[in-house]
Amino acid sequence: MINTPKSNRMHIAIFGKRNSGKSTLINAITGHNIALVSDLAGTTTDPVYKAMELLPIGPVVIIDTAGLDDEGSIGELRIKKTKEVMDKTDLALLVFDDNENISLEKQWYDELKNREVPMIGVINKIDVKNGDTTHITDTFDIPFVKVSAKDKLNIGKLKEAIQLNAPSDFERKVIVGDILKPKDTVVLVAPQDIQAPKGRLILPQVQTMRDILDHDAMSLTVKGSELENILNTLNKKPDLVITDSQIFKYVNDTIPKDVTLTSFSILMSRYKGDLNTVIAGAKHIDELKDGDKVLIAESCTHHPLKGDIGREKLPKWLQERNNIDLDITINAGSDFPKDLSKYSLIVHCGACMFNRKQMMTRIIRAQSQGVPITNYGIAIAYMNGILDRVTEMF
Repeated sequence: MINTPKSNRMHIAIFGKRNSGKSTLINAITGHNIALVSDLAGTTTDPVYKAMELLPIGPVVIIDTAGLDDEGSIGELRIKKTKEVMDKTDLALLVFDDNENISLEKQWYDELKNREVPMIGVINKIDVKNGDTTHITDTFDIPFVKVSAKDKLNIGKLKEAIQLNAPSDFERKVIVGDILKPKDTVVLVAPQDIQAPKGRLILPQVQTMRDILDHDAMSLTVKGSELENILNTLNKKPDLVITDSQIFKYVNDTIPKDVTLTSFSILMSRYKGDLNTVIAGAKHIDELKDGDKVLIAESCTHHPLKGDIGREKLPKWLQERNNIDLDITINAGSDFPKDLSKYSLIVHCGACMFNRKQMMTRIIRAQSQGVPITNYGIAIAYMNGILDRVTEMF
């Protein structure tokens, strides 16, 4: 539980006005002084993330956010950060005191509802305020719990409400295990080039290995240069080969045609998003024309090195495909435009650093604006003419 990546934890975010007790509430839920508490309005600036185990749900991330009513130019930036948290929220706690004016909370409730985020209303400060709250509970069609975060009153009831209202489908249960049988042999091709992190494997590779083990199959990991050797060493053909998408062409040409092939990026696109949507998106690559705008989006921020997949290889391959010049924008981390309408195509990484909610929010936003979206691995497979082969098992 301690080592579960944040991207695989349910994200529970706390929203409310300044001084509504959000930070005190997160401290009461976690049992630790995670968030700075003060009577001064606007103490919380950037979102605060706390990974913990919340039984019986399991590993979660609790997120404290800036006040919805923050003011000034800096306040606007804080609210922008808070709205970005909505994109990754699996369950929202909307915090109220018993103030009469709840118009701002209603706006945020509507935004969360539009994103199909389940919510729990938390009426705080019952230790000092015992006024009539029916104007709140009658306005919002969500379950409510009354608490005192300061005195930790009814925090147990709030945790019960979280358990009852937590979504069960916030992530897919398997990465690759559903297409494997016990005792299957899986060869993982993991190039250790200049872009590979020193001393470790990347997260999709590690998570895929674990999923293979959890489904009683066997994995063998090799560099691309050792692929032919491992194929000659095995006394039978592997049941599945999973490769880094960047060497799709080499692996496709090297392994027997009757061996099932896919990539880590494609597995992530299914695990974190919607495979059918990104497959359909790849088919728009051949519609790109001179001057079209293409957005390449990554879930993590990293220092790009020579031969970077997003900044060098994909732009080159996309432009060489139809011998055209494209206007390409690179976005990394949480930086993702609200207005996507100017783009002819979005090519997204595997999103291993995102939870599924955040990736699905991006997919839904692209769909609502009529912009095709695809995935690194899917796009590379399409441009190499092997898309059907590497997705047919799904």
